Amino acid sequence: MTQLPQFSRALLHPRYWFTWLGIGSLYLLVLLPYPLLYHLGCGLGRLSMRFLKRRVEVARRNLELCFPGMPQAEREAMVVRNFESVGMGLIETGMAWFWPNWRITKWFHVSGLEHIDKAHQDGKGVLLIGMHFLTLELGARIFGIHNPGIGVYRPNDNALLDWLQTWGRMRSNKSMLDRKDLKGMIRALKNGDIIWYAPDHDYGPKSSVFVPFFGVEKAASTKGSYLLIRSGQPAVIPFVPRRLPYGKGYEMVILPEEQAIPLDDEAATAARMNKVVEHGVLMAPEQYMWLHRRFKSRPAGEPSLY
Repeated sequence: MTQLPQFSRALLHPRYWFTWLGIGSLYLLVLLPYPLLYHLGCGLGRLSMRFLKRRVEVARRNLELCFPGMPQAEREAMVVRNFESVGMGLIETGMAWFWPNWRITKWFHVSGLEHIDKAHQDGKGVLLIGMHFLTLELGARIFGIHNPGIGVYRPNDNALLDWLQTWGRMRSNKSMLDRKDLKGMIRALKNGDIIWYAPDHDYGPKSSVFVPFFGVEKAASTKGSYLLIRSGQPAVIPFVPRRLPYGKGYEMVILPEEQAIPLDDEAATAARMNKVVEHGVLMAPEQYMWLHRRFKSRPAGEPSLY
């Protein structure tokens, strides 16, 4: 079972002082009014393109691979909007960790809560399918305000950030599980809990099958979806937290339960889950985490896509 990080005096060691300075600065920053934060975040994201040139190239390449028919000018505009979202993602992390509930709900419109209610009425746990949007932290917070669940995460190498991330996410959720703790996730689903789960990153060839994702025919996609759905028998419900333009706030769209997910084998399940993710990504493509090397793992003998 996952052992969650706890605060200790060791986190006050001088090695963490610069991290504490950054945390304190972020806390003070998000006290500002949201419309101002919106403009600051977008500006920070555009500025970051000058220093994150490798990440800009990764985002550009991912868009080229996923949307080969997109005109180059449109793709370049998407890259800029995506990095505006990167800047906002930092701001939104502070909002998610430090804002009180009333301030978050003020800026969110939520639809589709009835799909979660129906799953509970049917006696099912919920595998809540998230995607790696740059609004991820804020989306998890607003969902937890309405329906506290259990988050799945990768422990941070920085012990202070690991503790802070867990503390922030548990402000409106029950607990957290390491993404490798499949037994813990299955147990929670069988107990009727909600598990926040993102199946859309590349976790390496040993943990993956190669199935289509957008324009890439052989994308490494996790085997975990097959195990969780087959063993936990949950309602599979996607959700999309997306930022509205011009500083107007956010909306969280909870989609209807996915029906008849194929469980013939791991590849069939992963391919269907990728279609679910694609549908969600297309609802706010400029806010997806394109700067991540989604296609770094390749089948044996095939060249790198980067």
